[in-house]
Amino acid sequence: MNNELVINAATSELSIAMLEDKQLVELYKEKNNQKFTVGDIYLAKVKKIMGGLNAAFVDVGYERDAFLHYLDLGPQFATQNNFLKTVSDPTLPLPKLQNFKLSPDIDKNGKISDILIGGQLILVQIAKEPISTKGPRLNSEISIAGRNLVLIPFSNKVSVSQKIKSKEERQRLKNLIVSIKPDNFGVIIRTVAKTRRVSVLDEELRALVAKWNTAIENLRNMKPPRLIMSELDRPMAILRDVLNAGFHSIHINSKLVFEQISDYIEKVAPEKQNIVKLYNGNEPIFEHFGIEKQIKGLFGKTVTFKSGAYLIVEHTEALHVIDVNSGNRSKKSNDQETNALEVNLAAADEIARQLRLRDMGGIIVVDFIDLHSGENKKKVFDRISEAMSRDRTKHSILPLSKFGLMQITRQRVRPETSIETGETCPVCDGTGEISSSILFVDEIENHLRYIIENNPGPITIAVHEYISGYIKKGLFSKQIKWILKYKRWINVKSEISYHFLEYRFFDKQGNGIKD
Repeated sequence: MNNELVINAATSELSIAMLEDKQLVELYKEKNNQKFTVGDIYLAKVKKIMGGLNAAFVDVGYERDAFLHYLDLGPQFATQNNFLKTVSDPTLPLPKLQNFKLSPDIDKNGKISDILIGGQLILVQIAKEPISTKGPRLNSEISIAGRNLVLIPFSNKVSVSQKIKSKEERQRLKNLIVSIKPDNFGVIIRTVAKTRRVSVLDEELRALVAKWNTAIENLRNMKPPRLIMSELDRPMAILRDVLNAGFHSIHINSKLVFEQISDYIEKVAPEKQNIVKLYNGNEPIFEHFGIEKQIKGLFGKTVTFKSGAYLIVEHTEALHVIDVNSGNRSKKSNDQETNALEVNLAAADEIARQLRLRDMGGIIVVDFIDLHSGENKKKVFDRISEAMSRDRTKHSILPLSKFGLMQITRQRVRPETSIETGETCPVCDGTGEISSSILFVDEIENHLRYIIENNPGPITIAVHEYISGYIKKGLFSKQIKWILKYKRWINVKSEISYHFLEYRFFDKQGNGIKD
C-alpha cells in the first residue's frame, strides 16, 4: 500500500491529509494557537473534590476545569505526589527519580477524597482534548512517547507491544530494555522497535529520560497552572505514530515545516529522509493532489460510495448513527440477499474510512441492509473488522444484531473533524429569493453609471452568455445606447462560467472594478 502525507501550512491553520493509494483516509486540522493537546503535561491545581463521582476538577488553565477520575491517578500516585513535594521545596536538593524511594501502590478501590484535597498541586497529562462543553480529561499516570519507546516515570514495568508476535523478538527486546533502563522508569516497547539495534533504542531511551529531567528542573520555579512538557507538534506526532515501510512521500508547502520534518526524520528514520518533498506548485497543494475534491465528497450528511449506494451520517450528543442505503444501484442478480450483501460489504469499507477521516468517537450505530443468512452477517462483521484493523484508535465492534444493527465504540480523544461542504447560493445569497429579472439590466446600468463617474477609460462588463446576448441584441442594442449615453466605450463579455444573474466590471488592463 502506498501511503502519503500532504501538509498544508497556512497562516492560521495546519491541515494534514493522509492518503492510502491516493484515497483520503485521515484529515487533521489544527489552529496554530491550539493548546491542551493530548499528551501535554501540566503542573495543575485541584479546584474541587467530587466524592459522588470519585473524581476531582482540576485547573490546567482552560476556561473550564479539567476532569480527573480516581482510576486515572495511576497506581504510583503516592510516589508522584511525594516527589512533587520534594521538587517544589526550594530548601531541599532537587531529587533524581532513579534514586527516589517508591511508595506502595494506592488502593484501586479507594476514594479520591483520601488522596487529594482542594488547592493541592499535581502533575497531570491531557488524555482527551476539550470537546463541546466539556473541559479536558486528565490522567496522572505520566507517559512520554518516543518513536520506538514510551517512557513511564514512577514505574519499573517493561512491556512489549502485542503486535510483535515473535516470542524470541519480544524476549530480546524486553531483556535489552531491562538491562539499560534506569530505576523507577517503566517502558513500553512499540511495534516499530522490532529488529531495532541496541544503540538506537539506548539513544532514544536516554533522550526521553533527559526530556523528563529537564522538565523537572524547570518545575521548581513554576506556579500552576503551567505547561511543563508539550507533545510534539501534530505533524511530528503523526509521523512518529504512522511512519513505516509503506510510506513513500511527504509533501509540504511550507519551507519552515519542511525543515522541521526533515530534521525529525533524519533523527528517527534517516533511511527515509528522501521521501520529504517541498511543494512549490502554483495551485494550492490540496487541489494539486486531489484532496480538496475528496473532502467535498466525503464530508457532509450523505456519502456516496459504490454504484449509487450511499451512507447517511447523523450526529447526536450521545452517539453517531450511520444508515446504509442501496439507492438506485443496479441489480446484477435477482437474489435480494446477494445484492444486500454486496452493498453491505462495500459499505463496511467506507464506514471504516469515514470513522478515521472524521475521527468519530464514542458510540457508533450502523444500520446495515437486512440480511437473513448468519453466514452473510459474519462476512460483514469480518469485513469491517479487517477494514478497521488499520485504525490506530482503540475500538471495539459487536456482531450484527437480529435487527441488522452493528454497534461500534471508538475512543474519543479530540473533537470530531467536521467540514461544512454546502455553499451559499451565489444567486440568492441563501435567502431563496432573487431580484426581479425585468429589473436586472437596470441594476447593471445603475452600477455602470457609478463606475463610469469614478473610473476613466473603457469599461468591460462580464455577464452570463444569455444576458450578454440580450444586451447586444439588435441594431440599437442596450450596449450601443449605453455607449452613446455615457460617451465611453463599453464592452460586453460573455462568461459561460457565471451564474445567470452574475456580473462584474473590469478596466482596460483587465483588473476587476468594485462598485
